[in-house]
Amino acid sequence: MKKQFTIACILLAIMTIQAKAQDNKLLLNNHQYSGALAKKKAYKAIYQLDSNDPKTIEKAIRNINNALKDTRLKGRLQIELVAFSGGTEAYLKKNSQYEKPLKDLVEKGVIVAQCLNTLEEKHIAKEELFDFIGYVPSGNGELILRANEGWVIVKP
Repeated sequence: MKKQFTIACILLAIMTIQAKAQDNKLLLNNHQYSGALAKKKAYKAIYQLDSNDPKTIEKAIRNINNALKDTRLKGRLQIELVAFSGGTEAYLKKNSQYEKPLKDLVEKGVIVAQCLNTLEEKHIAKEELFDFIGYVPSGNGELILRANEGWVIVKP
């Protein structure tokens, strides 16, 4: 009985060592991971901005800038930022803190567009928005069309 117990303990110790070695191998493999490879010639993403929360608006702008800086996507990325519902707040002249960051995106080739349905529903005139904003008939329609064209929808 004592001999069987000793053998069981040895086997348990061996299995524990093997498991730790496997864990270490997985940890090492994970540490060496550097992300997916860009295999396509072009990538397209549309960012959905439908919140008036300043943190969400800033996050959307920051996320787009980060995507544009990703070396894997350099020269291969087309982006659109479409605002509707509460996201319209980001485009209003009265919220001037967003004007420069949004202009910078446009100057980097990002399409910055506003849903006309939202303007109508909220009784907002185009003159209340920054002059460089583009317009789409509906934000949801834009998302549907872009998704069917193969664009990835990102919701910050």
